[in-house]
Amino acid sequence: MARVVLVTGSSSGIGEATARRFAHHGDVVVFNSAHSVEAGERIARETPGSYYVQGDVTNDEDCARLVRTVLERSGRLDVLVNNAGTTKVIDHRDLAAAELSVWRDIFEVNVFGTWQLSVAAMDALRASRGAIVNVSSIAGVRPTGSSIPYAASKAALNHLTRLLAKAVGPEVRVNAVAPGLIDTPWTEDWNAVRGAVRAVAPLKRSGQPDDVADVIYLLATASYVTGEVVLVDGGLSLT
Repeated sequence: MARVVLVTGSSSGIGEATARRFAHHGDVVVFNSAHSVEAGERIARETPGSYYVQGDVTNDEDCARLVRTVLERSGRLDVLVNNAGTTKVIDHRDLAAAELSVWRDIFEVNVFGTWQLSVAAMDALRASRGAIVNVSSIAGVRPTGSSIPYAASKAALNHLTRLLAKAVGPEVRVNAVAPGLIDTPWTEDWNAVRGAVRAVAPLKRSGQPDDVADVIYLLATASYVTGEVVLVDGGLSLT
């Protein structure tokens, strides 16, 4: 039986690559985004066995509607990939620029949105003995990242992953990937960072969305792995 997989923030980048990966393996994939509706609908039309549902993970009613729509259309939910995220590029030394409103905006999506969609989906995932994969960042493991609020949100997400895995097993497995620099529309103009990664990372390159999709797919199918945060950084964390 084909699994039903919901991937948030899947109109581009890591989310799109992940959704396409599951679809390639014959799963029913639900594409989602908060704002890029036209792109999401187009990609879903291009991907066999898929459909698109708009929804903002920061909105509790949207989370409930998103899960309800998936269950109405597909009858089950087997995998939730919490990929939706946001950031703001702020030099770590510029403390004044990282004002509280920035912290709130970033945590609203990266932490609170992940939490409330996971809770909304939990009954369905328990019924299918399913899996959650959260998309974190190397910034949640090391003192790096596009801003301090962003890095702190990903550190919170890593610990949330472990706590949730402990709380909802054995019915549901919860893991996370923590990518390093990945070539996406977000990082298109990060040439200085890209050059630094190529200079020091053992694999001598920045990552591609498919590199992360590989590990997300693995974690969604590895039946004896839960509570793990897997670095996908080309060895950058070793330097």
